[in-house]
Amino acid sequence: MPLKTLFLNPPSFENFDGGAGSRWPATREIESYWFPVWLAYPAGMLEGARLLDAPPHYISAEQTIEIAKDYEFLVLFTSTPGFPGDIGLAKAIKAANPKIKIAFVGPHVSVLPEKSLRDCPVIDFVARKEFDYAVVDYAKGKPLEDILGISYLKDGKVVHNPDAPQIQDLDALPHVTDVYKRDLDVTRYNVPFLLNPYVSLYTTRGCPAQCTFCLWPQTLSGHPWRKRSTDDVAAEMSKVKQYWPEVKEFFFDDDTFNIQKARTIELCAKLKPLGLTWSCTSRVTTDYETLKAMKEAGCRLLIVGYESGDPQILKNIKKGATIERARQFTKDCHKLGLVIHGDFIMGLPGETHETINNTIKFAKELDVETIQVSVAHAYPGTELYDYAVKNGFMVGDNKMVDEGGHQLAHIQYPGLPADDILAAVHRFYDEYYFRPKAVFRILKKAAFDSNDRKRLYREAKTFLKLRSQRNKLVKQHSDEAAAELVKA
Repeated sequence: MPLKTLFLNPPSFENFDGGAGSRWPATREIESYWFPVWLAYPAGMLEGARLLDAPPHYISAEQTIEIAKDYEFLVLFTSTPGFPGDIGLAKAIKAANPKIKIAFVGPHVSVLPEKSLRDCPVIDFVARKEFDYAVVDYAKGKPLEDILGISYLKDGKVVHNPDAPQIQDLDALPHVTDVYKRDLDVTRYNVPFLLNPYVSLYTTRGCPAQCTFCLWPQTLSGHPWRKRSTDDVAAEMSKVKQYWPEVKEFFFDDDTFNIQKARTIELCAKLKPLGLTWSCTSRVTTDYETLKAMKEAGCRLLIVGYESGDPQILKNIKKGATIERARQFTKDCHKLGLVIHGDFIMGLPGETHETINNTIKFAKELDVETIQVSVAHAYPGTELYDYAVKNGFMVGDNKMVDEGGHQLAHIQYPGLPADDILAAVHRFYDEYYFRPKAVFRILKKAAFDSNDRKRLYREAKTFLKLRSQRNKLVKQHSDEAAAELVKA
């Protein structure tokens, strides 16, 4: 028998959407959670294992420590914002269960293995990048020195074993939805722009795009694009339809779901007979024919990373897309009736007050259904991080999140302080959603669906509360800066 293993997405800040399923670990403006897909793969390979996703199930640190007493091996997916708290939790678990072995996985420890090990001596090893087989091999008794892709301390010195090869045969991995069915309550997961309840999974790994800010391709999944067979994906989707007849939408949370036209059209042909409603990620480079095939196969919504409305910023971040192409893509989606959730980022390299205004204007011109506006976060291991450090653009305390896990701006530029970037996020939301056209859309949606009405009301209250808190924070910083000038 392998070691009895607990795969943990840990409790952290209240409502924190951590690293195990989130490319952008933070507490959202509106409470939301992605599925811990990365942990589900190895959790499906080990007999007696359990996947514990603490945040959406409201499992506290104390409850987690109690649960961990029954296990021999803990695999904890950590993130840069959550790492300090995860260290404390690991120490408490070890104190309550001294025999337990502990491994940390995720982008943070992949990039900073030695620092992570020295910061938390109770960690037995960290697995770098894709960790599926490394943690399974350890649970099955393979010695540390024989496991590829891990780092550990030996006699006070850090040992870095050679990298593990990237997993090529994705069909050989378990279906994550089998693990969800066994260990998770899918009704606990919510993403505001997706139908509720929803379930997410991957059909590919990796992303060939070179975006300088993007976390996973640079630190976890890599750039080489690897795909499951369309037969394997269709088989899993046929099964989940039986598992959860109450689920309203399935989300393909690949880094880039539809980057290969032929494969996308082939998969759509196999999804169409299932009669499912599904959504996915998309780049603006996707052509009309592909979008049409997706719509006809049941696709409802696309998450699209527009990032900025400034052409030079798109070049600076190596987006591989243009403003003109984004406009045409959006027109194509509107024509086909595909809903778009647009992602934008404030504070990318080259940002100024003028480019912020340009991006807000661009977003209003596109007029997509919903938007998400984030502050640029420079995660260790990304090209954006190296750029910000090299040029001295990191804010002094380098805090990514506040005490509640909400994003803070930790990059600033000459003429554009961090507080202005954070303030721009809420100005962006205000200018976008308080337009008559956007207000009408929201009211229309609420009028025809009582469940949506309740959900929208709850989400609006949460968002406005955070908006007020952030505005107070920006004002406080502004007042402090003014006081310093007076003293000087």
